This record gives sequence, C-alpha cells and structure tokens, in this order.
Amino acid sequence: QVQLVESGGGLVQAGDRLILSCVASGHTFSDFNMAWFRQPPEKEREFVAAINWKGDRTYYRNSVKGRSTISRDNAKNTAALQIDNLKPEDTAVYYCAADRDATKHGRLYVAPSEFDYWGQGTQVTVSS
Repeated sequence: QVQLVESGGGLVQAGDRLILSCVASGHTFSDFNMAWFRQPPEKEREFVAAINWKGDRTYYRNSVKGRSTISRDNAKNTAALQIDNLKPEDTAVYYCAADRDATKHGRLYVAPSEFDYWGQGTQVTVSS
C-alpha cells in the first residue's frame, strides 16, 4: 500500500514563502508522476502543479505559475512544492497525489481522477 504524507503547512502572512513536502512509501516512487492539489474553503479540489516521474517536466495552474516550483527527489522518495509571494487566495488544504501508471502512459495529467494515491492533506492559511 502506497502512503503519502504531507507536511509544511501552517499559518503564514501574505508575501511569505512556503515549502510543502510529501514523503512516499510502499512503492517505487520513481515510477510515479506526482502532483499537488488544493481545496480552498467551500470550493472544489483544484490542480496546482505536477511533475513527471523523471523530474524533467512540470506543469502549473496559471494562478501560481511564476511564483511556485514543484520538485522531487527520487532518491529520498519526496516531492515538494514551494510557493512564493503567498496570497490569501492560496488558503486551502494542500494534497499531494501520485499517478502510478505514469511510466505506461507517458502523460502529465492534471485531473484528480487520474491520480491513484493521496495524502491526508496539510492546511495552509494565508493572512492578509
């Protein structure tokens, strides 16, 4: 069974930087595409960023593009999301997710339905 555990959330101020981490266990991490999603209060879960299994392709939602970086370390089974210049609208529960079929289909998906494993989430609250 694959387990994903996020950490790094908390209460921050607008303009701050935050780094979220996701540690995976239970499978060959380097086979997975990884992604970050978030669910703002009273809203649907939305895609934030994704990185392919090799770490050489990334994709971001427009609202975080240019101020966020997704990365991974396959040797440490970890993925990370750094967001700079945080805004109140970044307030959400952040989830990491893994696509276990990445090496088969070769695509970088953004829909939650394409991801097989999810962490429990970490709350990020940005005060203005």
